[in-house]
Amino acid sequence: MSDIYRALDDETRRLVLDELAARDGQTLFEICSTLATRHGLTLTRQAISQHLGVLEDAGLLRTERRGRSKFHYFTPAPLAEIARRWPLPERTTP
Repeated sequence: MSDIYRALDDETRRLVLDELAARDGQTLFEICSTLATRHGLTLTRQAISQHLGVLEDAGLLRTERRGRSKFHYFTPAPLAEIARRWPLPERTTP
């Protein structure tokens, strides 16, 4: 579980997950383009690739290779596991 927290500790990786949650199955080129245009992040493809590797190692995304392209998919299961571990009780406002 510490891999998940380490992966989520970085703002760029959280933005990558946000973008994959909004539109799954993006290539590295698409992710780099989206981060640059929507968020003003102009990181190298290698830097983004390293971020993707951290997310994949943590189980937060999976990849699928089709021909020369590699597609990235958000995997929300580890986040759901955290939510199940620490459920928030319903709170009433006094």
